[in-house]
Amino acid sequence: MIKPSGTKYQLLFSILVLLSLLLVGCTGSDTLLSNVDSLLSNEAGSSTHDEGTGTGASDAEQITSIITIVITLLLIASLVGLATSRLRVPYTVGLVLIGLALSLLRGENNINIPPEIFLGLLVPPLIFEAAFHVKAKDLFQDVPQILTFAIPGVLITTFLVGSVVSLGTGFSFPLALVFGALIAATDPVAVVALFRSLGVPKRLEVLLEGESLFNDGTAIVLFNLMVAIAVSSHVVFNPIKSVLDFFLVAGGGLVIGFVLGAMISRMIGFIEDPLIETTLTTVLAFGSYIVAEHFHVSGVLAVVAAGLVSGNIGPRGMSPSTRILVFNFWEYAAFLANSVVFLLIGLQINLNVLLADWNVILWALLAVLVARAVSIYGLSWIGRNIPRSYKHILYWGGLRGAISLALALSLPASLGPERDEIQAMAFGVVLFTLLVQGLSMKPLINKVGLIKKNEAQEEYQRRHARAVMARASYDRLEKMYHRGLLSTHAWELMAKPLQQHAEALSKSVSQALLADPKIENEIIETAMRDLLHTQRSSLTALMRDGIINEEIYAQLIGEVDMALAQPHSNLIELMLYREYHNIRGLMTVIVQESDVENVIASMNRLSIPVTRLSSFGGFLGHKNVTLLAGVPDGQEQLIVKAITNASKRRVEFRTAQNTAKENASAVTVGGATIFTFDVERYEEL
Repeated sequence: MIKPSGTKYQLLFSILVLLSLLLVGCTGSDTLLSNVDSLLSNEAGSSTHDEGTGTGASDAEQITSIITIVITLLLIASLVGLATSRLRVPYTVGLVLIGLALSLLRGENNINIPPEIFLGLLVPPLIFEAAFHVKAKDLFQDVPQILTFAIPGVLITTFLVGSVVSLGTGFSFPLALVFGALIAATDPVAVVALFRSLGVPKRLEVLLEGESLFNDGTAIVLFNLMVAIAVSSHVVFNPIKSVLDFFLVAGGGLVIGFVLGAMISRMIGFIEDPLIETTLTTVLAFGSYIVAEHFHVSGVLAVVAAGLVSGNIGPRGMSPSTRILVFNFWEYAAFLANSVVFLLIGLQINLNVLLADWNVILWALLAVLVARAVSIYGLSWIGRNIPRSYKHILYWGGLRGAISLALALSLPASLGPERDEIQAMAFGVVLFTLLVQGLSMKPLINKVGLIKKNEAQEEYQRRHARAVMARASYDRLEKMYHRGLLSTHAWELMAKPLQQHAEALSKSVSQALLADPKIENEIIETAMRDLLHTQRSSLTALMRDGIINEEIYAQLIGEVDMALAQPHSNLIELMLYREYHNIRGLMTVIVQESDVENVIASMNRLSIPVTRLSSFGGFLGHKNVTLLAGVPDGQEQLIVKAITNASKRRVEFRTAQNTAKENASAVTVGGATIFTFDVERYEEL
């Protein structure tokens, strides 16, 4: 028997493997890795050419090598993405493992990656994309806590790690503080991606990602201060001056980012070209970093501020088509940057060096884990209360990544022989957090009970799966019969019971949906988004074939994109695709806000067109919602009954304005106020 889904994946996987082997085979693994080394090293642009002997690669050969390397890395990233999605492991962890495997092929040849590759080219899109998608409203609710983790938390981590490392390894205290600063920045990319796939509470995601956004910049500023002290024996540590320098560099970066973000967002509001608007966000992401570094302030914090402003103000001036394009572009840019970053992390780490310096790496791991515990559990009392389960996840989710690696690579040679040991400690900590903490995060999330099971949804999924299995069995039996693989007698004997079984299971699925209207809404919204994407593709095909012109295409694609950009309108949009020829009245329904989803779902099941209107005011001090529905001939009583059943009456305790809580009175809420008007003609636009 053929397994369609499995065969497709296996075939695709095989093709990608063959392509990757072909590319690597054409260049040779040693040649490929040596080209990576030469192209990424500081001397990549200054290779010696011997004109007399004709040695040295020509410019054309260099360009070909670059293209080959980029394509190979992207192909590897695609393979890893397919494999990790099937194995259900974090994508970034898979990239690091593949990078480690490739590093073993290079033998003793070290790959020198300049930190500018990380900080100037790969970090800005990662940080900008993360900041762009953070809602200011969510961030502001926990700003005290996030800033506490990002500033005092970084300081505590730096000095605690420095103290433990100095005590355990014998490093001088200034050198130990250099390591403490470079390892203080967290990089929870793998954890946040896991959060989104599992449906972890939004607040926890904002706390972890917000801390990472700001502590990247503060850690870099602190690192530069500590390096200056460590390499200059004549420099005396001045706490007051160091604090002033810290706030000057950090604050300067934030100011530049906010100003540039506001300017570009304002400019975008006057432009109606999606490609130009997307390009301006790219200019903002990299330009804010370059401008801030030019003025010797924090480029990373400038990108954070620019991303926050652009993500919260910029979309207001964008059309729906532009918003979709910008969001998709930055999602893809972050995917590319993440792929390259974590592959390079694996390529850069030398396992032999880690094994040789295992003792100092163990001290570094102990120091980092202790400092993280003090930072999270010791400072979490500031701001809004954080549940204990959140604290456990925040503690274990403090992964290290690109920033720590880039800072370790940027250590000056003037630090002496300890420089190599500090780099080994940084690589060891990064590898441990990515592999051990990253892979164990999902079991920990399940252990602390962050993911609440929805029994109704699980029952629906169970029934739906069984219904699909039954329908697939019947379809397979029917194909066998029509192809002559099954006799008529066997078909007549088996077909009817299988069909009845499939129909019974389909009815049970409908019953499961009736038990929880929210599940039905989610299913309809998902289906509607798929239909809208299909409509978008059909419009593109029509324009490509010359059936419609660009003006009509822009108008219609804008309508589809508006529906895609507003998920809550999907149910309304779905109604617009139904035809009603027997509408004889309009019904205005005023319901409590807490009942509106149930009421809409009940009318959807009756195929009643309904629109949610914006309204103000409230009955009994409670918010309400106004719905406008079309009433088919003879259906008024059925609709009223459905609304009545969906609007459950309940007793709530309400307080009048300026009245103490103990004087609250019990009132009955729920139900619905209904008005019906006759209409001569009903038409949907």
